[in-house]
Amino acid sequence: MAKRMGIIALMLFGVYAVGMYLYIFHSGSGEIPAALKGTVADPAVFMSHHELLLSGEYSKIRNYLFFVATPLEWLIYLFILLAGLSKLFEKWSVSRAKSTLFQTIIYVFWLSLLMYVVLWPLDYYRYHLSKDYGISTQTFPSWMKDGLIDFGVNYVTSVLVMSVVYWLIKKSTKRWWLYAWLLSIPFSIFVMFVQPVVIDPLYNDFYPLQNKELEAKILALADQANIPSDHVYEVNMAEKTNAMNAYVTGIGSNSRIVLWDTTLNRLTDREILFIMAHEMGHYVEKHIYIGIACYILLSFVGLWLAAKMMNWIIARYGKALKISKISDLRSMPLFLLVTSFLLFASSPLSNYISRYQESRADQYAIELTGDHQAAVTSFQKLTKAGLSEVNPPLLVKWFRYTHPPMLERIYKVVDKNEDLVPEKKEERKRNK
Repeated sequence: MAKRMGIIALMLFGVYAVGMYLYIFHSGSGEIPAALKGTVADPAVFMSHHELLLSGEYSKIRNYLFFVATPLEWLIYLFILLAGLSKLFEKWSVSRAKSTLFQTIIYVFWLSLLMYVVLWPLDYYRYHLSKDYGISTQTFPSWMKDGLIDFGVNYVTSVLVMSVVYWLIKKSTKRWWLYAWLLSIPFSIFVMFVQPVVIDPLYNDFYPLQNKELEAKILALADQANIPSDHVYEVNMAEKTNAMNAYVTGIGSNSRIVLWDTTLNRLTDREILFIMAHEMGHYVEKHIYIGIACYILLSFVGLWLAAKMMNWIIARYGKALKISKISDLRSMPLFLLVTSFLLFASSPLSNYISRYQESRADQYAIELTGDHQAAVTSFQKLTKAGLSEVNPPLLVKWFRYTHPPMLERIYKVVDKNEDLVPEKKEERKRNK
């Protein structure tokens, strides 16, 4: 039974991988609409022929890796169960510790280490790919350091979460998911509160904006939007990437707007002010808190479904998976597989909500600054810096894009009283 399940899983993964390859590389989707060709939203207008080729290649490879990597993790979790490795890890942990907590600490370490080692080649390929296409500037030792920090942070988080989840399962096999959901609410809020001051500084150095002239302009804009003016930070990212970014992070007194130094170095003040106004839009419209509310709702449904699916799978395939009951530590790979599947399946919905919020923030930035030109040129430069795909295929947009594609963003922020086609705009100026 176990061997048959493994073969079927491999065959399904193979069919899926081939299907996604054909869709991403040969479907012809993602072309620029004829009505927008030659406009400021068309990458052919603001990117060189070489940049267009690189962007197309890089985007397709990254998209394919995304769609293959997550099901590959499911496959690995499945084989850990079928091969009896999970049972072996549980045996090791039980033989070395009497306390349930320490058993979980040992089990999670071996499971995390195995997943890290098995997936390391794929992670390295992503890093190497980013270096080859001129996006990453990070040295290998620096990349390895970040990877080990990731491992440590994820390990500590997993120990905390899994210890509580499996303790709850042993206490209540029917309602553990409900209690886990209730406890996840304060835990998630706590993590969001401490992340800017505890977790993020593990990877990069954050400091108040150093350009005081620009800071004065940003503070004036913040004052205009009635936003507290002491939460703007810059972060040193130039030693790791050529891409540009800005984002809102944290909640309460730890909330802050963060600008990458690459953004500060390569955009004009007007463009930076538009980017800042966009981030202020998130702050003003309480998008972080709306995101928390959506997460709480989705996690309620997700944990309920996870409990139902695990009980059904163990009842039907428990013998092949070497799981006798849900409270066994050895069932952890199944829990991670099921929750990962549910997160992947729900990503079109969560991404849609995120894209809506990003679109609202763009509109807020236009209303606050009135600078359509800076909006267009900043989006164009962001596209060039990251070799971004301005009009991705539909499935890529649904599953990957937390922001609207640049084609949509540029078209929505352009001044409709101005010409979309740069040549016509210049011709009109000369005629005047």
